[in-house]
Amino acid sequence: MAVYKGPVCKLCRREGVKLFLKGERCLSAKCSLEKKEYPPGQHGQRRIRESEFGKQLREKQKVKRAVFMTEKQFRVFFKEADGEEGPTGANLLIRLETRLDNVVQRFKFASSIKQARQLVLHRHIKVNSAICNIPSYRVKEGDKITIRKKSRKLSLIKENLEENEEAVILEWLKRNSSKFSGKVLREPTREEISLVGGDIKENLIVELYSK
Repeated sequence: MAVYKGPVCKLCRREGVKLFLKGERCLSAKCSLEKKEYPPGQHGQRRIRESEFGKQLREKQKVKRAVFMTEKQFRVFFKEADGEEGPTGANLLIRLETRLDNVVQRFKFASSIKQARQLVLHRHIKVNSAICNIPSYRVKEGDKITIRKKSRKLSLIKENLEENEEAVILEWLKRNSSKFSGKVLREPTREEISLVGGDIKENLIVELYSK
């Protein structure tokens, strides 16, 4: 399955939650979920009783779409998380939270995960002084994330930093706006993960893939 290229607002409506795929627009009155609180399509306004499988599928789709991943990529992350010590669900969310594109967004270099992915793919981001164009790269404790010097003049990056100069950065990260950089202080805990506003029932995802 290729990366989704359709209207991202439809994804939020389908899952019934804000996935913040359009950054600040999702917090404004322009957000389509504010106008239409029902799934897209001609049958969207019908009330449907959801089965246990349906609940598990929707939870997986919600998280997968929030981090803008394909099904194949998501399954790979789940398999790796399942092979680690500790709860599989928590391992999965920590892996997703520490993806490079997600961390770029957390530093407010980008307004959305989709925009952060583009910055990484277009080689605007360095990890420990080396360019990294792999959005799924998993950052580690001590990693330094920096905007390339020639990319610091991009209006998109400058505007994001200016608009979020006073924004609170997560405790496991430290940002230096003046140097267009940030550092990973440690791995996040399950409680600190804020994907989809932190409202995630990862046990449903584990149950879905364990069948």
